[in-house]
Parts: sequence; C-alpha cells; structure tokens
Amino acid sequence: MDKQAVLLRASNLACIRDDRVLFSGLSFILKPQQILLLEGKNGSGKTSLLRILCGFREADEGEIQWCGTPIDNSRYHADMAYVGHMDGVKKELSVLENLKMSLAMARPGRFTIEQALDKVHLAGYDDTLVQALSAGQKRRLSLARLLITDNILWILDEPFTSLDRQGIQLIESLMLKHVNDGGMIVMTSHHDLALHATDIQRIDLSTCH
Repeated sequence: MDKQAVLLRASNLACIRDDRVLFSGLSFILKPQQILLLEGKNGSGKTSLLRILCGFREADEGEIQWCGTPIDNSRYHADMAYVGHMDGVKKELSVLENLKMSLAMARPGRFTIEQALDKVHLAGYDDTLVQALSAGQKRRLSLARLLITDNILWILDEPFTSLDRQGIQLIESLMLKHVNDGGMIVMTSHHDLALHATDIQRIDLSTCH
C-alpha cells in the first residue's frame, strides 16, 4: 500500500438518534502516524461515530472517504480493524481458535499468533477456553487480534476496559508501535493517554452541534 495516499477524511458528519442530534457538522482528516481521540460526556455520540466509521450504520449527513473513495468498499474493510467496548471473542472457543478465526477473515499481519500471544502476555493459554479467562485476559485477547492482521487503521472503543496498570501500559506500547510504523488509530477512552511523543488529535463531540 502506498502510505502517502492513505487518508481518512470525514466531511460534515451528523448523527441523529431518537430525534436528538448527537453531533453535526463534524469534519476531520486522519493521516498515518496519527491518533484521533474522541472525547465527550456520555451520550455525546462517541460510540455512534465509531460505528459510522466502521460502516455498521450510515451517517445522517455527510461523507467518509478512505484514500479518496467512499468507505463502502472492500478495500476499506480490509484496511480497518475494530475492537468494540465488548471484547468480541467467542467464549466457547479456545484462545487459539479465536485468533485463527480472526486470521481467516483478514490479511496476515506482522506477528504470528504465537508472537501476538506473547506480546499480550497470554503465551501458554492457546488451548484455554475464553470463558475461563479473566476480564483483563479477554480484553488482551481481543487486542491480540490487531497484531495478527494487517490493518493500518485501528478503531478502538474504550480499549483499556478491564485492564490493570500493567495491561494499560502494555496496550499503550502496542499502540505506540503501530502509529510509529505508519498506522492510524481512532479511539475513545476515559484513560489519559501517556503517548506524549505521538501526534494526537482530540475532538470533543459534546461541542459538535
């Protein structure tokens, strides 16, 4: 992929839910090596915007483009990875089975499954059923999916949920490596990011009306 051409552009987005305008007139540009942090009080539309960016729902107004074309195409979905507020893993499957299933639906990334499990401190848990994992381990497993697939754009909804201080530091280090390698992140978080050397844009959706 020509990373010089990679650009996420949102133009004049609006989202209406139950006849209430969550946000409107929202525009931004995100380039490689940047993080977009969405802020705002509960109910301001942070998760709704992430779902729009993922293509799960359409914006009520405006347009989103990836590399100059609308996001309703296979290229965008091959370049994007989403980890929601819920972990998105199958509790009846093992750790290894979950990651193999994720890999079957995406391009292989820079890490093997074994390397990714080591990175998120789950080495040796290959055959463990997800239902036997702690909340923090499930969260780290969901984030391990990002490491085994080749997605330049990560969309993360509260990625630090259920993680202790060590887990938060671990995920921050993985995020930092991703953006330093040319990746891009759109995320929500109540945690104050410690990525001081990173290009972080902030949008407060509470003010977008």
